[in-house]
Amino acid sequence: PLKGARITGSLHMTIQTAVLIETLTALGAQVRWATCNIFSTQDHAAAAIAASGVPVFAIKGESLAEYWDYVGSIFDWGDETANMILDDGGDATMFALWGAKLEAGHSFPEPENEEEVEMQRSVKEFIARKPGYLTQTVKNIKGVSEETTTGVHRLYAIAKKGELPFPAINVNDSVTKSKFDNLYGCKESLVDAIRRGTDVMLAGKVATVAGFGDVGKGSAQSLRNGGARVLVTEIDPICALQAAMEGFEVVTMEEAVKRSDIFVTATGNADVITADHMAAMKPMSIVCNIGHFDSEIQISALSNYKWTEVKPQVDLVEFPDGKQIIILSKGRLVNLGNATGHPSFVMSASFTNQTLAQIELFTKADQYQNEVYVLPKHLDEKVAALHLEKLGVKMTKLSQKQADYIGVPVEGPFKPDHYRY
Repeated sequence: PLKGARITGSLHMTIQTAVLIETLTALGAQVRWATCNIFSTQDHAAAAIAASGVPVFAIKGESLAEYWDYVGSIFDWGDETANMILDDGGDATMFALWGAKLEAGHSFPEPENEEEVEMQRSVKEFIARKPGYLTQTVKNIKGVSEETTTGVHRLYAIAKKGELPFPAINVNDSVTKSKFDNLYGCKESLVDAIRRGTDVMLAGKVATVAGFGDVGKGSAQSLRNGGARVLVTEIDPICALQAAMEGFEVVTMEEAVKRSDIFVTATGNADVITADHMAAMKPMSIVCNIGHFDSEIQISALSNYKWTEVKPQVDLVEFPDGKQIIILSKGRLVNLGNATGHPSFVMSASFTNQTLAQIELFTKADQYQNEVYVLPKHLDEKVAALHLEKLGVKMTKLSQKQADYIGVPVEGPFKPDHYRY
């Protein structure tokens, strides 16, 4: 079904992603791949995919300059162009869109951080090398499938302005992604990362989770299961009420810094933990982030302080008063920087959604407008059904009378689109 597809892929280059790439190529696609985070690559996975003949641009611990040049490399298909994007966080999509915008006479805004400096440099260099190519690429793209909350926010923002040049499928909000990967994945991988990074005992510690969305919910459960007493910070009254009902204490960050030993950001926002917050923390506090970007913790504000690398992705930062705190993965995704991400089983559900989204957009592009869609309910249920046998689940089947009684088909879909699970 993907014969003729040229997929530019930007997603954490892990063992699980290697299986996704193998699946896409088995379905007929050609693929060029880069990671979407400088610390998340598993080098053995990248090497295995490279050995199979798929061009892959990813090494664990790459610089920001290398990262953005690799994003450029996955768009360079020689005489052809990509016709599909598979994205995680939106960097690949933004690279192509900005390239086309610059070629149409627009200019970049002033860069606000090193990341934006390198992105702008890389796009400009690509355009100088292959003028007109990214404009043609954007015209040829049939669609993009986006993996994560942050990337989805970016797509909706572009679509709201009427500037989305191709259809997009929001994979993140498939129930079998956000309610499993974001929740159960974080529940297992967060504590794994903190333990691998620090060997700290969680039992008895006080931990703060910023944000109580799906990722925050999984993170809070993860820390509680490890024996920590967990505080939550929230801006949304519904999420705050959920946290309180789950037995978590909801406080402000200003209060949390006085009490906590461990801090985890899971908001998808910026400046959630500021330099002032970190200055007020207890000595040897552990600070990390499990949201997609490194904007949640003001790492750049600490750049003039003394940094000591204890081991890869574990840094001791000393404040002028001599106090030290521990920063994991320089404020980037901790579960992929200090550990190996979510377990394979939960990623299988996410990547089944990605594969279905790619097939849907590639084979039926003409049925979609330039908007953001979610996969239909029957496919969401199918993804779940495919994963039941492995867990030994035995399903109950509706009789025709029962199906008629609740007004659904015997084979499903069983819930309306507005159902929240």
